[in-house]
Amino acid sequence: MNRRLTSFISSEGVSYMTICSSSFSAAMAFCFLEDLRWEFRASYDNTSIGLVSRPYPFLEFDSVIQKIKHHYSYSSFPTLRMNLAAVEEELRVRPSKILTAEDMVMHNGTANGHAQPVSGTAASERMKPVTGLGILSLLLNIMCASLNLIRGVHLIEYTLQVSAEGPFSLLRGVHLIQYTLQCYLYLFFTSVKKLQAFLALAFVFLCNIYLYGLRNIWQLLFHTAVASLSTYQISTRKLQEKLDDCGV
Repeated sequence: MNRRLTSFISSEGVSYMTICSSSFSAAMAFCFLEDLRWEFRASYDNTSIGLVSRPYPFLEFDSVIQKIKHHYSYSSFPTLRMNLAAVEEELRVRPSKILTAEDMVMHNGTANGHAQPVSGTAASERMKPVTGLGILSLLLNIMCASLNLIRGVHLIEYTLQVSAEGPFSLLRGVHLIQYTLQCYLYLFFTSVKKLQAFLALAFVFLCNIYLYGLRNIWQLLFHTAVASLSTYQISTRKLQEKLDDCGV
């Protein structure tokens, strides 16, 4: 059975890998990778590499890879023999590290014993498309927030004159924050959005209880219904399923 060996090197944030037959020596593989690295760095600078998030801009480099591959597979120029001798000497002084499959496996976000920090929000995560009912809940939230803002500003003008209105103006400000938070939770993904959504709904209920007397029953029911609809939309809007990357 013809075994395949995988060799790779890393330099300046870029890794270069080759899979070759066991008949190729390790020195030949690393010599190939070194030439590949030089050609790649000559073709792309740090800025162009840093701006790329997918491999497609590097497709044109495949012609260079094929040229180097042909050079190593079918040629035996003196320069190649000189480079090979230098690499063999370097490998003798500093042997390459041999990795097993277990060394390269990833477990729950931990690669080779090093865990990557995970933030509370995932900016790269994509939510499912906004539905018509979701747009309606957003519009109603914006309308309720605007009404509370207008009423709150109006009450603040009379806070010094009528001290009893002070707490109610504060509650309207809290109301405004809750509706704004519900809009944010619906549009963007957070790891604890359900908990935050239900806490926001609870605060809306409490505010409506404290505001009972300044609003009639229909106003209270309307604000409660809007908050409940938003909470339902937040809870049911899921992340898009990730498709397998089939890139180069």
